[in-house]
Amino acid sequence: MKKTSIITLSAIVLSSIVVDLGFAGSAGIKAERNIPYVEKGHANQILNLYLPESPSEKPLPLIIWIHGGAWMGGSHSNPPILPLVSKGFAVASIQHRFSSHAIWPAQSYDCKAAVRFLRANAEKYNVDPDKFAIGGDSSGGHLAAFLGTTNGVEEMEGDLGTTGVSSDVQAVIDWFGPTDFTLMAKQSGPGSMIQHDAANSPESMLLGGPLQEKLELAKTANPLTYVDKQDPPFLIMHGDNDQLVPLGQSIILAKALIDTGAREVNMITLHGAGHEGPQFRTAESMKLIEEFLIRTLNVA
Repeated sequence: MKKTSIITLSAIVLSSIVVDLGFAGSAGIKAERNIPYVEKGHANQILNLYLPESPSEKPLPLIIWIHGGAWMGGSHSNPPILPLVSKGFAVASIQHRFSSHAIWPAQSYDCKAAVRFLRANAEKYNVDPDKFAIGGDSSGGHLAAFLGTTNGVEEMEGDLGTTGVSSDVQAVIDWFGPTDFTLMAKQSGPGSMIQHDAANSPESMLLGGPLQEKLELAKTANPLTYVDKQDPPFLIMHGDNDQLVPLGQSIILAKALIDTGAREVNMITLHGAGHEGPQFRTAESMKLIEEFLIRTLNVA
């Protein structure tokens, strides 16, 4: 089958009707919270799993979500894609060690360990091990994109928790994630709320020192470093008024994926949207994600 690449860089305005995301335990959703994915691991090496209350007769495609928080905070308690549980998906929301606990690549090791745990326990949780999507927002978007481009990259795998199981993912949803940290300051506009090259920037804290003094380590954290034509399909969404993560970070990722012949690349620029913002959580946005996953995961 011919592989295609799709990119939309023009501004797309989505409706401002906000989806009621609900919460764990809301009607139609059952939740199992704070499941350790590393036995006797760090307190943050946990995940929540959300499934339809009515058991499915067949294994469900799984969306694994990584929250934002500049790699230094944030909660896995209420992932924005929970509405898709009612559409026949399972959702796992993972926590990881923050930069105050451990510097890069600890966060890669944690996220990959969570994916391996979920795949090893696919039968227990009634999820399809061949239909894993990874997604995230902001720093979580960075980690989702990173996992997508490092399928099979042994040096970024780590040996935490369950081993001998693949951490590969079959689709990626990246909401306004950083990619090349070294370009963040250059790409930022006059309204930027972060001095990205400062010693106390989120990127510097993740790397354990001033960003421009950690260029080799920064390269290992850059999803573009690992891009190749075998990468899974990507859906990238970013606002053109983002004053925390420049839009250019997503553009260079989309371009790199397309240039290397990746199977499918969809970039949606949300006109007027800032960092987060209601445009990402609309009914239209959820429908866009649902259709992307149905197509790329071959959901019947």
